[in-house]
Amino acid sequence: MKKLTKSKIWFFALGQFGWAMLSGLISNWLVYFYQPDQTAIGQGQTVFIPQGLVVFGIFTVIGGITAFGRIFDAVTDPLIANWSDRCESRNGRRIPFLKWASLPLAVSTALVFWSPQNQTSTLNAVFLFFMVMAYYLSITAYCTPYNALIPELGHTQEERLSISTTISFTFIAGTAVAYLAPTLWGMLIPSFGRVNAIRVTFTVIAAVAWIFMLIPVFTIKEKDYVTAQPTKENAFSSLTATFRNAEFRKFVGSDIAYWIGLTMFQTGLPFFVTSLLKLPETMTTLYFVGMTALSLVFYLPINKLTPKLGKKKLILFAFASFGLCFFYTGFIGKIPVIPAAVQGAILTVAAACPMAIFGILPQAVVADIAKSDSMETNENREGMFYAARTFAFKLGQSVSMLLFTAVSTIGAATGTGYRMAAFIAAGFCMLGGIIFIFYNEVKISGNLQ
Repeated sequence: MKKLTKSKIWFFALGQFGWAMLSGLISNWLVYFYQPDQTAIGQGQTVFIPQGLVVFGIFTVIGGITAFGRIFDAVTDPLIANWSDRCESRNGRRIPFLKWASLPLAVSTALVFWSPQNQTSTLNAVFLFFMVMAYYLSITAYCTPYNALIPELGHTQEERLSISTTISFTFIAGTAVAYLAPTLWGMLIPSFGRVNAIRVTFTVIAAVAWIFMLIPVFTIKEKDYVTAQPTKENAFSSLTATFRNAEFRKFVGSDIAYWIGLTMFQTGLPFFVTSLLKLPETMTTLYFVGMTALSLVFYLPINKLTPKLGKKKLILFAFASFGLCFFYTGFIGKIPVIPAAVQGAILTVAAACPMAIFGILPQAVVADIAKSDSMETNENREGMFYAARTFAFKLGQSVSMLLFTAVSTIGAATGTGYRMAAFIAAGFCMLGGIIFIFYNEVKISGNLQ
């Protein structure tokens, strides 16, 4: 069985660079595009779908669509994972899924933003609903088998940490490309107008992402590195057995809270910049790229400290740090002694370290738990562990989207809703840290010796 070389790790990680660009477009710009604030409308943004609290009198249309999409996505995760775990293709259990899911994922991501009518209409909302469902089904079909390869390609804790670090880098880089979108569409506005400039930008990014998602397919022969045999369990029994792992349940509980907080923050960032700090939307790109660049500075120290301190202590530190960052966000724009741009810069600097920690270590924790479980049970359910984790954090994202789109409408003229969203995000982040205190890292590490 071959050992994964550094070049192969990078080839594998470039697939994540591709899908991270697409995920970044949806998570960062979907709400901004379909539930625009007055600043965006004043710059020429069309309102394509009905606004306001119109779904059951509680949630906005875009909030309901995105939340249902993530629930749909979460439900399909165990099914895709089980199909992948049971796959008997001569090309392996995972690579065939990456090959066939990449194009539908890229196409559906681009089409999400191409509403059929250039005005507010119910037809646009219906079209958006089906495109969002197609996006979530496609990204599940790609990402669940992709993540399952992490514990299979990495045969030791050090190798799995190396893979997690590399894919964290490409995930951040891909998300950063998505945050560059305002700069790109700003250059196209004179030729296409605001809406079509955004659409062209997203379509080009989706095409580039598709190419990168295919790199692992054509550069890694799965069976050269993986000996795991297809499982015979059905989806329900496999999922039940996966959640029977007590340490995994603790991790998942903290992960749900983390993703509620993080998604509220990521979704709100463009609004925090334009509505609270009163800065141009292009500053969103500057802050996120700055946050990304600074987070890379922490990658080497994190890799050096992890074997000494353990993953648990560093993740708890990141929970506390992010919680304070989100709490601070609720006050930006109301600190008169500090210029608005500097307030944003402070947030950028403070969030960089926890961003790096969460980018690297949670994936490695899941890989450790999955490997430990396979050694105890002799069942190779790596795909199901990642699907179960994905199920949990997408459930968190669903709750987050419902909360953010509902809360953000409160005091729209003053930005009160955006501040409330930041405080709620901080609370969930702190809750995630409290739950993770109970994770027994010593037990898992002992099983892997």
